[in-house]
Amino acid sequence: MSIIDSIRSQFSPIHPEGYPFVGGFALGALILLWFWPPLGWLAVVATLWCAYFFRDPQRVTPKRDGILVSPADGTISLVVETVPPRELGLGERPLTRISIFMSVFNCHVNRSPLAGRIERIVYRKGTFLSADLDKASEDNERNMFVIATAGATRVGVIQIAGLVARRIVPFVREGEIVTAGQRIGMIRFGSRVDVFLPPGVPVLVGAGQTAIAGETVIADLRVTEPPRAFSVG
Repeated sequence: MSIIDSIRSQFSPIHPEGYPFVGGFALGALILLWFWPPLGWLAVVATLWCAYFFRDPQRVTPKRDGILVSPADGTISLVVETVPPRELGLGERPLTRISIFMSVFNCHVNRSPLAGRIERIVYRKGTFLSADLDKASEDNERNMFVIATAGATRVGVIQIAGLVARRIVPFVREGEIVTAGQRIGMIRFGSRVDVFLPPGVPVLVGAGQTAIAGETVIADLRVTEPPRAFSVG
């Protein structure tokens, strides 16, 4: 590998959804550099951050029926038992919900946790509370997916807008077949993604753990072991 290829490998491409934002930041930086250089250099830093925010790195997704990978980069903020939103049609009994909080420094391209068919997509307007709050699952703007496997197992995935997020962008439509790790959407700026597991599926991650979209295994439909314990070191 050449030096140029080595350097290039350290940078991720910008997702097309980010082009207008990066371009706008860059234009503002050029104008400020012309009229007020000190503020212009701050705008240059902001432009670099914007390009970093909209990065879309490649991921290596494990391939096996039953594996669920994280749909988002970030921190596992909550693992709780709660009744899923009615719009998902997953029933009235509590299910395990894994919440992944994405800060403004995380990659915000979201991926499908498993292979299957997009059975349902439901969008709901809402508020813009901090995404790390539990009540954000019910109050914030959100876009909800139900993904059904060939064996009729159904998993709920919810994109939740955060304090500074102002748009959720889906990349897939109802009826579409997706693979595990496939890009399914993006949330612009800080936000959260929730995953509702089928009944009886043990969680393989713990609160506080760092997750990588498309790579970190969060659950396995084939596993029957008891819930794992975690320690902070």
